[in-house]
Amino acid sequence: MAMSMLLRRMDRDAITVHGFRSTFRDWAGKSTSFPREVIEHAMAHQLADKAEAAYQRGTLFPKRVKLLAAWAAYCASPVADGRNIVGIRAEAR
Repeated sequence: MAMSMLLRRMDRDAITVHGFRSTFRDWAGKSTSFPREVIEHAMAHQLADKAEAAYQRGTLFPKRVKLLAAWAAYCASPVADGRNIVGIRAEAR
């Protein structure tokens, strides 16, 4: 909800929170060695398998902290490969 509110205040209707979540999920799954369970917990997803969910009682909080610290470092790192990056901030009106 915090991201939705931020985008609303920035008057950025074309950007969705789902895009941020999708980007995080793709990065975590393809570029890290964090277990799937940690990634899904970080995204606050419910486990689809009810039997697995019944036995998953922990929060994996320490592992989620490490995952999100790695995400923060990734987001803060400069892009050196010349990709076309579009900023989030609205252009001056």
